[in-house]
Amino acid sequence: MERLRWVQQCCRQLLAGDSRRGWYSDGLPTSSLLNTHSPRGRVCGKQRTVFPRNGRHQQDYERVSRNYKSNAISTTKYTFLTFIPMNLFEQFHRAANLYFLFLTLLNWVPVVEAFQKEITMIPLLLVLIIIAIKDALEDFRRYLFDKKVNNNVVRVFCGTQKSYVDQCWKNVQVGDFVHLSCNEIIPADMLLLYSSDPHGVCYIETANLDGETNLKQRQVVSDFPLQGEEFTPESFHSRIECENPNNDLSRFRGYMEHSNGVRVGLHSGNLLLRSCTIRNTETVVGIVVYAGHETKAMMNNSGPRYKRSKLEKHLNTDILWCVVLLFVMCLTAAIGHGLWMNSFKESIFQVDTETPPALAGFYIFWTMVIVLQVLIPISLYVSIEIVKLGQIYFIHNDLSLYNKQLDSRIQCRALNITEDLGQIQYLFSDKTGTLTENKMVFRRCSIFGVEYPHEENARRLEVYESENTETAVCSVTLKSGYSGKSLSCRSLSCNRSSVSLHTLTAEPMEEDQLSGHVQPRTGAFCSRMAKEVVPDPALGRKLNWLTNHSSSETPSSMELTYITDFFLALAICNSVVVSSPNQPRHVIPEERTPLKSLEEVKLMFQRFSFSPFSALSPSQIKGSPHSLKSRLFIRGKRGSLTLSTPVSNTTDVSSSSQENDSKPDLSAREEEEQDVEDQETEDDLKDTQTNPDEARQSMQDLTKQVEEITDELVYEAESPDEAALVHAARAYRCTLRGRSAESLLVDLPGIGSLAIQLLHILPFDSNRKRMSVVVRHPLTGQVVVFTKGADSVIMDLAESPTDQTEVYSHIKEKTQKHLDAYAREGLRTLCIAKKVLKEDEYDLWLKAHMLAESSIENREELLLESAQRLETNLTLLGTTGIVDRLQEEVPETIAALQRAGIKVWVLTGDKQETAINIAYACKLLCASDKLLTANCGSKDACAALFEDLILEVQGGESLTALTGNGESMSSSFILVIDGRTLGWALEDELRSNFLELSRRCKAVICCRSTPLQKSQVVQLIRDHLGVMTLAVGDGANDVSMIQVADVGIGISGQEGMQAVMSSDFAISRFKHLSKLLLVHGHWCYSRLANMIQYFIYKNVMYVNLLFWYQFFCGFSGSVMTNSWVLILFNLIFTSAPPLIYGILNQDLPADALMELPELYQDAQTSKTFVPYMFWITVLDAFYQSLVCFFVPYFAYAGSDVGVLSFGSPINASALFIILLHQVIESNTLTWIHMVVLVLSCTSYFGFVLLLSGFCVTCSPPVNPLGIELLQMSHSLFYITCVLTTVAALLPRLFFQALCNTLHPSTVLKSAHMDTVDSENYCRRMQRWNMTHSKTNRRSAGADNAGLEPSLA
Repeated sequence: MERLRWVQQCCRQLLAGDSRRGWYSDGLPTSSLLNTHSPRGRVCGKQRTVFPRNGRHQQDYERVSRNYKSNAISTTKYTFLTFIPMNLFEQFHRAANLYFLFLTLLNWVPVVEAFQKEITMIPLLLVLIIIAIKDALEDFRRYLFDKKVNNNVVRVFCGTQKSYVDQCWKNVQVGDFVHLSCNEIIPADMLLLYSSDPHGVCYIETANLDGETNLKQRQVVSDFPLQGEEFTPESFHSRIECENPNNDLSRFRGYMEHSNGVRVGLHSGNLLLRSCTIRNTETVVGIVVYAGHETKAMMNNSGPRYKRSKLEKHLNTDILWCVVLLFVMCLTAAIGHGLWMNSFKESIFQVDTETPPALAGFYIFWTMVIVLQVLIPISLYVSIEIVKLGQIYFIHNDLSLYNKQLDSRIQCRALNITEDLGQIQYLFSDKTGTLTENKMVFRRCSIFGVEYPHEENARRLEVYESENTETAVCSVTLKSGYSGKSLSCRSLSCNRSSVSLHTLTAEPMEEDQLSGHVQPRTGAFCSRMAKEVVPDPALGRKLNWLTNHSSSETPSSMELTYITDFFLALAICNSVVVSSPNQPRHVIPEERTPLKSLEEVKLMFQRFSFSPFSALSPSQIKGSPHSLKSRLFIRGKRGSLTLSTPVSNTTDVSSSSQENDSKPDLSAREEEEQDVEDQETEDDLKDTQTNPDEARQSMQDLTKQVEEITDELVYEAESPDEAALVHAARAYRCTLRGRSAESLLVDLPGIGSLAIQLLHILPFDSNRKRMSVVVRHPLTGQVVVFTKGADSVIMDLAESPTDQTEVYSHIKEKTQKHLDAYAREGLRTLCIAKKVLKEDEYDLWLKAHMLAESSIENREELLLESAQRLETNLTLLGTTGIVDRLQEEVPETIAALQRAGIKVWVLTGDKQETAINIAYACKLLCASDKLLTANCGSKDACAALFEDLILEVQGGESLTALTGNGESMSSSFILVIDGRTLGWALEDELRSNFLELSRRCKAVICCRSTPLQKSQVVQLIRDHLGVMTLAVGDGANDVSMIQVADVGIGISGQEGMQAVMSSDFAISRFKHLSKLLLVHGHWCYSRLANMIQYFIYKNVMYVNLLFWYQFFCGFSGSVMTNSWVLILFNLIFTSAPPLIYGILNQDLPADALMELPELYQDAQTSKTFVPYMFWITVLDAFYQSLVCFFVPYFAYAGSDVGVLSFGSPINASALFIILLHQVIESNTLTWIHMVVLVLSCTSYFGFVLLLSGFCVTCSPPVNPLGIELLQMSHSLFYITCVLTTVAALLPRLFFQALCNTLHPSTVLKSAHMDTVDSENYCRRMQRWNMTHSKTNRRSAGADNAGLEPSLA
């Protein structure tokens, strides 16, 4: 029934003329855009206009949306009627299929006909039918998948019924209003118009799209008129202008024009993407802007990757040589036939004398092309595909490549480059998440130029590492982070997506657990290590001073300001989503707004016996609480803590405080404020004294409630860095408790919960290398920019104020020293800074920023410029050092790869010192290696430095050549180059010097490199050195590098699945590379290379039998065998053994390949598949064909056997020689090999016997009836077969034995060493057993003297 529906669907597709394509689309959809005179209907070339489907603009909607795709998807390649022509068209793109089609048609020409017309069609038809069946099954599976997706149900607004009705996904159109609930999958790309969240926020999970499991926040279109009200689609009359469909998941540009002419900018934060899942939000409503194949998810669904392997390119060359060989043999036959015809003057038998000899030779040329057609191995391409599938099956099911903790195994995404794994010469690796765990843990920090080592935290990490080594259960893995991701606001058992990607993280067991019982929700990157940060005692005492003025250490007010702002920045300068097991998200309750007024803050301070508002003058105590209040908490009497307060109101409120800041008489201002605050304090004290029990009980309840909620907070971070910093801030009681689109809820030590107005988020990008948040400070009311980013960027942007240049210079100098120390320890460093904006500065920047947000063209460039204008003249607060541990067995893996002859490069964006430290830790650098550092300030200096370094390396090589001792000196040079110098090195002028220097070095470390530079380096080495490259990474910044390399490997780490989905192979740990390359890569290359050589051998060997016969039949194109046997010999009878050989053969066991990585390099230089090996194989085939033909020829010389009788022992001998030849070449023989060999022989003899027993007219003009039965009844047949087989294979056995004796290969040496070691071990054990038994006998005799004679 399903197949019938598939046929019906194909027919509907054909009749509708809708050739929608998913995986097989040629590019962006080319929708013809209308160009009308109406301004509303006109759409420019790079935009699309969207009107609501049910509204007042019905005519406009019909006009602009008629060319938009529907939401139905079809990833099938064919329709029912187009399957045969399209499939044949695709298959005849292969040159081999075209060649055999030409031979089939040629055989229909009477003058050159060699066989029956039907027989020559068999090879081509068989291959075409097999591939067609495979393609049809694949297309049918895609049809079933499409049907399941298209029939999903969603609620869509119906204009006639004025309500939401259930509709299938395939019926959704652009302009429809879609209503979604929690845990539902988004059916199309929609613009978010309404959310049940009071702040217009929606949370989505993009695991089905990019593999990332952390929640992402989307928000309703800003300034939407109906925001905050119950959304009614009938009242929506706006027009949407957006960009045409594209595959950029992170970009969306456009604007919404309301009926009053006001335009609102649209960005990616307003777009809900198809295949994502709604989480932690009760209800959302959106309007569809892209549907079906125009959605970003479908445009990114490109299907399996296809790359041509290096072996396949060499194979094409060998096939061309086979064509040349065929041409020579046919030309020889044509010339021979012409000469033979010309030699007959008066023939005793009938000869065609009417055809000129030259023309007869021309005809014979094409006849011989048909006869010798099996020289071109048509079945080789199909066999290679089958072998590669078998190899991938065994790789995929290798338990050594299975990660039990993540429940993930290796994933082979590129199906045709398995053999390239055995040819890798250069390996380019990312550092973070690839060599390291990417499980960031806060280690230490520096604030105000003071370093806090967190020694107790370091000891805790050591204890954790020891526990983690003892048992893997203690470590929180990625799967634990997944365990609760489905928990929602309505149900703790969440339905997973039916449109899921087949990523590395399979979770069937986990889903069963979730459906059975509730498990605690854990956020992404929330490992035990990251959360349990032990505060530094010195820093803790300074923070405790806020709540306990009796602290022994009294910090200055400026230092406390730095410390407070530092941890406030750690808590809020991120995109972390806050949730908990019992509460889906934490937002600021409306009824408690404002959460903390200044009076509540003072009351809390007094409850903790802290008197920051006492009447002490600043001159009495320099760092007094009053000084802290006046400098850190300066603000107007009424603060803008209310969430709904607009920016303009806040500006007015805070203007007085800013004016006061500009006055030089600070003492007068402080005294004035002190009087006011003292009066407020007295009022608060009176209230407290009036009902102290109630106040105390209220405070206890509030504290208990805050502690309970805080303990259960779950942070959904987009990166492990963010999670580590938020947990570090929480350890110092600066806790992020809630987040919405416009506000943040933060607990500060000694102050309590504060609502912080969130004005803007400037997200991180690889160009700026930083992110910023613009907030209105909860205590000062000022607009403050908090920035965190790479130290190389922040330190350049940090400038000292003119009035305190000396202090800030000292802080910057100390911080730089601490940064260098952190880098030497291998810590990841981030700098924290801030900037206070004046209201007029902020207003001016805001106008330009809003213009950039609402623009469609060049939106990214404008936003980048806007962010860069804001992030200047920063005040440096401090820096953090985050530890990222190495993955297990990374040093051993890199050492093995280097022993295998693979050069390992590390391309990272980290600091130079950090990269060098990690390189030492992972044994990429040794103590004896000489470090070459390239940090240049100009292009000319870079050129001069490269020349000096090249001379230095060449001098080391010359010194080593003179001494003749040890390894080449070039292997001990390590080049370290920073990003700026690398940019110059990649330019045309310096490229050759950089290549010359780098290829002479043992390893290269590129620091501060951008994603573009990574891909450029890989491409440079691949193209100019002509080597096989492999790139491995785990993050989105590694995608370009992975795609450029010959083999790209993604690691399913902590940064989502972008690298995995762009890779050819996906693994879960870096250590799996050793087994993947050294074992499976070696096996795959060796198997395929030898199988191809064997295929060529057996075809050349059998074709030459026919060629030698031409010398005895006047080069007439006649054959001495049955035409059915001739066609099926290579196609059927000898086709299965090479497949088994290519899948199962192992020239060495896996243990030997892992223990001796040098075997990997030896396999590359063993000349297995090099040009001259092709000719050696051809010569061997020529010799065996000579023996196989002439031994039966002389055996039957002078007898009266016919042509077919003479060919019978030749065919049987050829079968035995070809099969036993493979047995000789095989290193592994199992029962499967034996079964296949027996079946091959049985199928041949069974077929020829049946043909001989029952065939009378099946092979005209000859009659094979009874010939094979007669031949097999004579002993001469068997003697001839045995003698022929031995004579053909004996020289090969002798040659192999001689080569292994005189020049044993490393493979043979390792096998011999294993044998010797096992024999020595056995002899040692025998001697030990004998000695041990004698000792036992002596002891028994000494204890029992009477037993001694009997024992003797």
